[in-house]
Amino acid sequence: MKLHLLLAGLVASAGLTGCGSLPQAWEKGNLARPEMTMGGDALEQRYQQHIYTSKEGASGGYGVGGGGCGCN
Repeated sequence: MKLHLLLAGLVASAGLTGCGSLPQAWEKGNLARPEMTMGGDALEQRYQQHIYTSKEGASGGYGVGGGGCGCN
């Protein structure tokens, strides 16, 4: 029983170690680059949206009306 508690404590402490450091001043320049943002590349977003609507057979939810039946 003690071994299980010790193992659980080690796993929990190992999981929390990654949350302790903040980016340093010299690292913030790299984090501010456009390619580091979520959805930074507009062309890539359009391509991914085209793939999604082609696979789903429907459009909508992104400011485009219509459904999968083709009766826009």
